Amino acid sequence: MSNSSSITQFLLLAFADTRELQLLHFCLFLGIYLAALLGNGLIITAIACDHHLHSPMYFFLLNLSLLDLGSISTTLPKATANSLWHTRAISFAGCAAQVFLFIFFMSAELHLLTVMSYDRYIAICK
Repeated sequence: MSNSSSITQFLLLAFADTRELQLLHFCLFLGIYLAALLGNGLIITAIACDHHLHSPMYFFLLNLSLLDLGSISTTLPKATANSLWHTRAISFAGCAAQVFLFIFFMSAELHLLTVMSYDRYIAICK
């Protein structure tokens, strides 16, 4: 008989131990999340609806807004839910998915910003 253990969940460190500060954390990050959703949603809607904005620069801005929505939607809902429900646990698979998706969205955003800067460089030079 071997001695073994398996990790099924992680415990996250809370921002605060008091309930009032956890609710303040929830309200603050919910406001930030809703502002990001509204701002990026307006950018996506404006670019998709106006035919004058169908140029490469605005195509890149649309994709940047989509990547921003993906990166903020990866981590913030779990953090706000943990603050609201006074829990600290996240499953191993959930943690791995969050890390993978966050790294994916951030690296895609970095590459997109690089392409956008090269596009502006070419536009200025020509």
